Amino acid sequence: MAFLPHKLPLMTLPSLLTILIVWTSTRCQSMEPNSPRATNGAPFPWNNMRLPDYILPIHYNLMIHANLTTLTFLGVTEVEIIVNQPTSFIILHSQHLQITKATLQEKSQDNWAELPLTVLEYPSNNQIALIAGRPLQIGRHYIVTIEYAAPLSESLRGFYKSSYRTQKGEVRILASTQFEPTAARMAFPCFDEPAFKASFSIKIRREPRHLAISNMPLVKSVNIAEGLIEDHFDVTVKMSTYLVAFIISDFESVSKMTKSGVKVSVYAVPEKINQTGYALDAAVTLLEFYEDYFNIPYPLPKQDLAAIPDFESGAMENWGLTTYRESGLLYDPEKSSASSKLGITMIIAHELAHQWFGNLVTMEWWNDLWLNEGFAKFMEFVSVSVTHPELKVEDYFFGKCFDAMEMDALNSSHPVSTPVENPAEIREMFDDVSYEKGACILNMLRDYLNADVFKAGIVQYLQKYSYKNTKNEDLWNSMTNICPIGDTQKTDGFCSRNQPTSSLSHWSQKVVDVKAMMNTWTLQKGFPMITVTMKGKNVHMKQELYRKGTIHSAETGYLWHIPLSYITSKSDKVERFLLRTKTDVLILPEEVEWIKFNVGMYGYYIVHYEDDGWESLTGLLKEKHMTISSNDRASLINNAFQLVSIGKLSIEKALDLTLYLKHETEIMPVFQGLNELIPLYKLMEKRDMSDVETQFKAFLIRLLRDLIDKQTWTDDGSVSQRMLRSQLLMLACIRQYQPCVQKAEDYFKKWKESSGNFSLPSDVTSAVFAVGAQTTEGWDFLFEKYRSSLSSTEKYKIEFALSTSHDKEKLQWLLEQSFQGDIIKTQEFPSILGLVGRNPKGYLLAWQFLKENWNRIIKKFELGSNSLTYMVMGTTNQYSTRERLEEVKEFFSSLKENGSQLRCIQQTLETIEENIRWMNQNYEKIRVWLQKSTNSL
Repeated sequence: MAFLPHKLPLMTLPSLLTILIVWTSTRCQSMEPNSPRATNGAPFPWNNMRLPDYILPIHYNLMIHANLTTLTFLGVTEVEIIVNQPTSFIILHSQHLQITKATLQEKSQDNWAELPLTVLEYPSNNQIALIAGRPLQIGRHYIVTIEYAAPLSESLRGFYKSSYRTQKGEVRILASTQFEPTAARMAFPCFDEPAFKASFSIKIRREPRHLAISNMPLVKSVNIAEGLIEDHFDVTVKMSTYLVAFIISDFESVSKMTKSGVKVSVYAVPEKINQTGYALDAAVTLLEFYEDYFNIPYPLPKQDLAAIPDFESGAMENWGLTTYRESGLLYDPEKSSASSKLGITMIIAHELAHQWFGNLVTMEWWNDLWLNEGFAKFMEFVSVSVTHPELKVEDYFFGKCFDAMEMDALNSSHPVSTPVENPAEIREMFDDVSYEKGACILNMLRDYLNADVFKAGIVQYLQKYSYKNTKNEDLWNSMTNICPIGDTQKTDGFCSRNQPTSSLSHWSQKVVDVKAMMNTWTLQKGFPMITVTMKGKNVHMKQELYRKGTIHSAETGYLWHIPLSYITSKSDKVERFLLRTKTDVLILPEEVEWIKFNVGMYGYYIVHYEDDGWESLTGLLKEKHMTISSNDRASLINNAFQLVSIGKLSIEKALDLTLYLKHETEIMPVFQGLNELIPLYKLMEKRDMSDVETQFKAFLIRLLRDLIDKQTWTDDGSVSQRMLRSQLLMLACIRQYQPCVQKAEDYFKKWKESSGNFSLPSDVTSAVFAVGAQTTEGWDFLFEKYRSSLSSTEKYKIEFALSTSHDKEKLQWLLEQSFQGDIIKTQEFPSILGLVGRNPKGYLLAWQFLKENWNRIIKKFELGSNSLTYMVMGTTNQYSTRERLEEVKEFFSSLKENGSQLRCIQQTLETIEENIRWMNQNYEKIRVWLQKSTNSL
């Protein structure tokens, strides 16, 4: 699953899950007094969130008949099972399904009459127990048939209702699915855990005016009755329940064939089918790349990509039928921005990577979700850097690592591989640690082993475990048995060097134990800080846990195997050293003026340079910043401010370092500078600090004024140049830099006078709209254009602009409209709530709205979901006073089982605590520094 990039820091990204079960006749006879009770009061024979492992599904026959008028559906599920232990019970997952009949038949006995099964329901665990009148025998195959009915889900999970409005104003209904992690049980009774893989034969009944698509190609269509058609789809490969998908709609499609004969199609609502061309070409190119890279043919005859009008996350990797938000798939060459093209390409790359990582080879349980998501996130960059080199995706990868570190620096973080059990805990796993940190440590491992060795290891992993489930250690074992070029294989499974190598020419250790190394990155939370001290030619290194909120933390027990890399003032050749101990010493050939560790930001760690180390690097940036790469410059900015947070570096020195940005022109260092500096004044906006806040905003514009003034109001240049232009002009206009505001006002006037027909350069549209939205007339005009726009990119830009208004009534109305979900889709509500929560005139409105509507919100966006996390953080994590902290604590603690236990609550409370401490420590220093530095720019 992919998530669209939100603009707020510290967001997680979680999803859903459920469970199935069987109970032996012997166990059920000795039920404990506190055993669970079914809805009818009878004892329920299973008291575990996880299903028993002695009944296995082999094959499902599904029949789904949806009525898009009554918004209900009927279903029949036949599931073939094999029994590995005597039992009288079958435990399955089922949620909100009204089961009308359940029977059992032994597969090999055609004359064996269908036995009725008693159905017990246990909603707390989303489980049903099917009780047989006679014991099921070991090794026998049985067919369980369940008939049921249900309403189409009103949330964006399960088998749910979606709709869109045509340009003529007609509302059209469709039905689509979103099952990951635990919502297949909302569409059909099943063994809804990833390890219970089976094949599926799916039949969909529909009206003739609709089209049905599913994981596999259509085999035939049968007229069942007047106005009713039943579509039969081919049998799927063996797969997990969360990958099943079906859609009933009036979509249209465009198609192409890959070189290997896979039919790729993109589906969308009819009025947007002309926006599918870019995604179709990208999907064909990427699918061909993955087949070549993994050396494993894509196993299905087709790959569909469908743009769903209502969709909570960014996309979903259902095997053979990937689904997307419209903004994640549809590209309008006239209105879509450069960042939109980049984002669409990356999302498609993510979902198609899942067809191998996740679908072909699946994690055994959700604790190792990162094996799916970390790999898919990592492969986005590997694939797109080859298939679309003009996008220069490598420029953006390391920003993902900084995002992950922001969360991973909190005590409320979690290891990449961490135990989870219930659906809310599972949904919480869909976060920056599973995705971004997972990708970053894989990238670090690839750099450590080299690209060819890494590739050989993952290909071996995929080939060995095709159609199976894996654990963390299975990946490392696959990597461990691959030797770098020039090495020999040892009988113990490790690789050893043919020739001893010095630490100055390659990784210093002689034996590569990938499992031991990577366990230090996946089984403990957080990341290391390397403290570097220069003493002549000797470089002393010390590793320790980096943790916010603990100045000079003395936490022990954390130790990583860290692939260090460095360059010096005397040599730009990258030298490498594997640090496996708490401390170590490097001996350089000669003394140097400066040393820069973590070259290219390939390592998931930060570096503190003691004594005059930071002064030397600041001087380097000031005098010759192009000596080191843009990624290295960005990482110095990031590391400096991370060190301020734990008292290792003064805020004055960190701000001094940013002064070089006056001469910076590349996107990553500029963006990282903005990512560090903007949050400082955002904290001040929510307190009575207007004098320093105003001075700081003015400083930021002065710092970047030369670069801002160089920006043309066009769509010229590379993708990174265009994205930089868009962000700089937006910043300048919102910060009331008059040359920008005047230009934007002129453009908005022309656009408005032409009734929106004047063609604005897409890169400057956000700035133009944001300026235009500051008047009542402009705001109203933008909203009217929002209603009729067919461009997802344009709609997002308008949403952003509307959210920047200083009119509190407008902001309140915007919150209500987006939550209502009529003109503005409910899927946009989390983003709009976050945007209003960032607005100095709207943040109290957003926080109040969240509190007053919490119970309604968690019905639309489940506990543990990425959307809910985003809303919690977006409305609260820029507070920095004790009063606000107590208010946030009081509200969330009052929720009890409705959310008080969520990880995102702990994250935001920790963040507010950190904000308070940070402001108390640094606010006065910033005020003094600003006064002194006024003349330095």
